[in-house]
Amino acid sequence: MRLLKSIDGGEFSLTEDLHDNIPPYAILSHTWGADAEEVTFRDLTDGTGKDRAGYDKIRFCAKQARRDGIQHFWVDTCCIDKANNSELAEAITSMFRWYQKAAICYVYLSDVSTNCHDQVDSSVQSWHSAFRKSRWFTRGWTLQELIAPQSVVFFCSNSNRLGDKNSLERPLHEITGIAVPALRGTSLSAFRIEERMSWAENRETKKAEDKAYSLLGLFDISMPVLYGEGEKKAFGRLREEVFK
Repeated sequence: MRLLKSIDGGEFSLTEDLHDNIPPYAILSHTWGADAEEVTFRDLTDGTGKDRAGYDKIRFCAKQARRDGIQHFWVDTCCIDKANNSELAEAITSMFRWYQKAAICYVYLSDVSTNCHDQVDSSVQSWHSAFRKSRWFTRGWTLQELIAPQSVVFFCSNSNRLGDKNSLERPLHEITGIAVPALRGTSLSAFRIEERMSWAENRETKKAEDKAYSLLGLFDISMPVLYGEGEKKAFGRLREEVFK
């Protein structure tokens, strides 16, 4: 696992692979934009990409982590070298654990109104409407990003804090169908396989196979990542592992 480290002047740099020597870190949960908008591992190593829209999310994560007294942070778009297939496969099978071990998870809701801070103060109903419609709740990978970390804090697109997993527990349950005890950190083994599967039913992923791969952590299993096999085969292998 490599992290981003805040340095002087509000900048940040990539660490080497830290292996088992992992310092406390914050972690970002978000939805991807178009590929051309996101900042990649290569962009950071080449010193490019600062003009891309996705750079704002990285700046936000760095700034918020510093506010919380955390020097290191992790963002999936640029901390994984996706051109390296073995590294990508390892990251996919480790993702749940990485979110679980984070000191705090920041959920960046890019599609919630930029004046949402005012809405929180003046009209809870209008804020909830924007929150409930967020694309973040429709994506496959964000399921584990909500469940795995102990501390999850939600922010709107202008970086104002909306609340955390505890204060937003009721709407989170209503939106996602996830059992409240699961949101509170009860071991996932306490929930039936079918119930855990149901939490992902209406979620989508860019790559078809990721619908299955994004559930590995929810069932505490590991299996080879084989892009190109298709959703049906990926789910077939997932079920084989789950019901062993």
